[in-house]
Parts: sequence; C-alpha cells; structure tokens
Amino acid sequence: MDKLMKLRGFYLFLGLAGGSFGSYLTLLLKNNGMAVSQIGMMMAAGTLIAICIQPVWGLIADRYNQARLVLILSVAVPAVLAGFYRFDYFIVMLLIYTVSTIFSATQAPIADSYAIAAANKAGSSYGSIRMMMSIGAAVGAYAGGQYIELFSVSTIWLPFLLLSSVAVIFALTLPRQAEENHMMSQSFSQGVKQLLSNRIFLAFLGGCFLVNQTMTAFGTYFVVAFQSVGGSASYAGIALFIASFTNVPSMLYASKVIRKLGRERTLLIGALIYVLRWGIQVAFPYPSVMVGVQVLHGLSFGLFYIAAVEYVSQITSSEIQATGQSVFNIVFSGFAGILGNLLNGLLLSEGGVGLMNLACMLSAAVGSLLLLYVARSSRRKVQLPVSSNGLSL
Repeated sequence: MDKLMKLRGFYLFLGLAGGSFGSYLTLLLKNNGMAVSQIGMMMAAGTLIAICIQPVWGLIADRYNQARLVLILSVAVPAVLAGFYRFDYFIVMLLIYTVSTIFSATQAPIADSYAIAAANKAGSSYGSIRMMMSIGAAVGAYAGGQYIELFSVSTIWLPFLLLSSVAVIFALTLPRQAEENHMMSQSFSQGVKQLLSNRIFLAFLGGCFLVNQTMTAFGTYFVVAFQSVGGSASYAGIALFIASFTNVPSMLYASKVIRKLGRERTLLIGALIYVLRWGIQVAFPYPSVMVGVQVLHGLSFGLFYIAAVEYVSQITSSEIQATGQSVFNIVFSGFAGILGNLLNGLLLSEGGVGLMNLACMLSAAVGSLLLLYVARSSRRKVQLPVSSNGLSL
C-alpha cells in the first residue's frame, strides 16, 4: 500500500469517527443533564486551552522528530476518553473534554503536513486526499443518526472508539516524520507583529472571525437545535450527511472557481452564502428547511475555507507563510470557536433557534462587509515583505 492510499485511509476513518461522534456530542451531554449554556462554556474553555498548548505540540513534533507519535496520540487519546462522557458531573466533563481537545488540537496541522508532502511528491493534490475526510464525515454523520435511533446516544462512543482505532492503525504505517515540514520556520512573535500591522490582513481576519463563529451554531448545536423544532436524530444525520458531502465537489473545483473569480471575490461569495444560509433558517425555522439548506454548506464553508487559506498564502511572503497560516487558524478555528460556542449556546438556551440563527445571519453580514473591503483593496496586491534587517512593511 503506497503512502497516498495510507493517508486516504487515515482521513476516511478519521472522518467516519468524527462524523459519527462529534456531531452528536452536544446531544450526548444534554442527555446527561448538562444545560446548553454549560456545554458552550465547556467547549469554549477547551478551545482556549488548545490554542495555548498547540505550540508545545509543534515543538515535540518538529524538534524531536515525533510527528507520527503526536498524530497517533491525537486520535487515540480522545477515542479512549470518549467512554467517560457518560458521567453527569460538569467538572468531570470539563476535564475530559479539555484533555481530549489538548490532544486533538494538533491533529489537523500534522495530518495535513503528511498529506501535502505526499501529494507534492506523487504529483497529486492535497484536496484529493483531504476530501476523503469529508466523505467519511458525511457517511459517519448519517450512520450516527441511525445508530442513535436504533440504540442510544449514551453508547455513541463505541463506534467512535472502533473507527478511531482503525485510523490509528493507518497512522502506525506512516513514516516517523513527514518529508516536508515548514512549521515555525520564522520567529512567530516577529511574524505576528508583521501580519497585524497590515490593515487589509486585519480586515480579512475580522471577516473570517465573524463568519466562522456562526459555524459553531451548526457544528456544536445543530442536532440539539434540530430536535428543538421537532426534528429527529435520524433526519439530523441526513442533514449532516448532505452538509459534509457537499464539501467534496467544493474541494475538487474550488481551484477552478478561484482562478476565474479571484480569491477575494470567492471569499466574499462564500460569506454571502453564509448570510443566505442563516437567513433562510430565520425565515423558515422548520426541520425540512434545516435539512434542505445544508446543500449550501459546501458553497459556504467549503469554498470560503479553501479561498481563505489560499488568500493567506497570497498576501504573505514566503518567509512568513507558516506564521500567516498559524495566525489564520488561531483566529478562524480558535477564537471564533470560543466566541461561537459561548454566544450561540447562550442564545439557543435563552432565545431559542430563531434568535441564534438571526444572530448568525447578522454576524455573517458584518463579516461580509469586512471582506468586501478586502476585495476592493485587492487591486493594490498588498503583500507582506521581509527586509534584510527583519520583518517590516
């Protein structure tokens, strides 16, 4: 089995595991007696700690040449701990979620470093490898919904443990270190200072933050919100399947769309589709609409994310590429996840699905305005250079 097949197998089972468990974790915790606002607090705290701990994992993976070990731990530890989500004590749940998040936080960057290196070596594309995770997540989300209907949400950790174990087996077959690793090649603090002194990049980060914080309303609270308006777990699984599966064509054709429209315009279109996606759910808060609107997921999240990653690559010089992507991920996944989990959990708990969806629509709309400013400024082709004496504008 060649390396590309191993990585595709790893991503497939990683997606199957995450789709079958992660999509229903909020429902499991709510079933254990936790309030939605408590769940939001717990997930926000876990995300904050993960942001702080991520550089430590990078140090272990890079300096001590232990990328494979870190990748294995990032899958195995959360899988083993998942069985302990059956407890109904908040402090125990917080501890389990935090430890799981500390280990899983490094999963994406290290897995992607393997995938990018393997794709470059084989003359393939990163998207052709990464899309296996979207396929796995789609099937896993649908299967998870069916599992809950047939059995119980309290045992959803069992298939998660089994599928994660298969992913670990695939990870064990990978080399000790990816062939290429450009992480932390420059001074992180200098790079951050350089990036944040550029107002276009700040507007881009602000737009991404406001748009992506709405995704926690989907990723964290969708199943609970869906059931609150009369939907069932099995139909929630269908909705999650549609959402994940629409990422596949987005990843395959995003590069063509970006070449035709440009990164900035693609970002803006993706953000406006977010506004449309939430606006439809505000106007028609029905289970059937909440299922059907998921066809927009690939056009919103899928296109938006790929265009954002490519935009960071465009606007930053080669010397601070790694820093640019790190800052983007901290804001896009980290800070947006913290605010989104706290805010959307509170809104759902106090005002219901309608209030949460309305807030998401408005947040995405403001984010779109910031990205409109970025798109209009794109003619200047601002890039962050590096002088011989250090980083400077």
